[in-house]
Amino acid sequence: MSVPPPSVLPDSSPTATPVPPAAEKNNVKAIIWLLVSVVGASAMTIAVRQASLSMDSRMIVLFRAVLSSLVILIALGMFTRLRHQMRFSLPGLHLFRGTLIAFSTHLGFYTIANIPVATATVLFFMGPIFATVFSSVLHSEHVGPRRWSAVIAGFIGAVIVLRPGFSEFHPAMLTALGSSLLFALALTLSRQLATADGPLATYLSSVVITAIITVPLAVPIFNIPIGVLILLALAVVAITSAVRGYADIEAYRLGESAVLAPVAYLRLVLISIAGYFLFDEVPDLPTVIGASLIVAATLYIALREAKLRRANR
Repeated sequence: MSVPPPSVLPDSSPTATPVPPAAEKNNVKAIIWLLVSVVGASAMTIAVRQASLSMDSRMIVLFRAVLSSLVILIALGMFTRLRHQMRFSLPGLHLFRGTLIAFSTHLGFYTIANIPVATATVLFFMGPIFATVFSSVLHSEHVGPRRWSAVIAGFIGAVIVLRPGFSEFHPAMLTALGSSLLFALALTLSRQLATADGPLATYLSSVVITAIITVPLAVPIFNIPIGVLILLALAVVAITSAVRGYADIEAYRLGESAVLAPVAYLRLVLISIAGYFLFDEVPDLPTVIGASLIVAATLYIALREAKLRRANR
């Protein structure tokens, strides 16, 4: 059986940034970091939704990508140690992965802007399910009948949430799945980059490529945001994106994915509560049923992968 290299996160993790493991695992610290990530990701989703009430989602992506790129470039200019970590030995793979991240982000932000935030979050959790499929196809990783059953259950849950043919269906539901699919593919490509160039170079290439791709997409609707609320929302998007990204790295560097997987679903709870109070959104019964199937499937995949990994050690 093909086992993921020890220098990279398992495919069930929620971050597409490759993460080197810690010398010793510490699940308590990892859970704390993941709670920071959950709060940050929830705040980012709500901020994207709030910002989208006043501006196109393409502008939100551009703002986040440009600001993230500038922050990293400034840090590189200030710290020699960081500059020494910059390696781009696989430029083609950086370009391909960065393009996947760019379009995944665009599809994701469009989704958040157009359907209830809880529904969007449920469909985003399809990422680990897609990643399992890609691991089997791209890395020849053995996926047994039980994990394939979980994958099928996850897809059934997505169909229940989507309700194709019914009035509740919105095209943004499909963009949510598209975002998850591209994100999962980027995650599988992170394996090789993790070993070759490290997480910092991989993250920098993804945000720079996202900014470059977004410029022509944003030109037709380009506008400078005006108003305290919209500027505050954009600031929250940028800050929480960085906080969430760093917290994810630390959580999955220090902890085991099987332990952390249940904690990650607190994001769905927080976003559902925020959606109710801020946007008067109440998840309907099909969304709840579909969410239950997707959550159960992804939890099982995480637990099963952890068990197989321990057995292969």
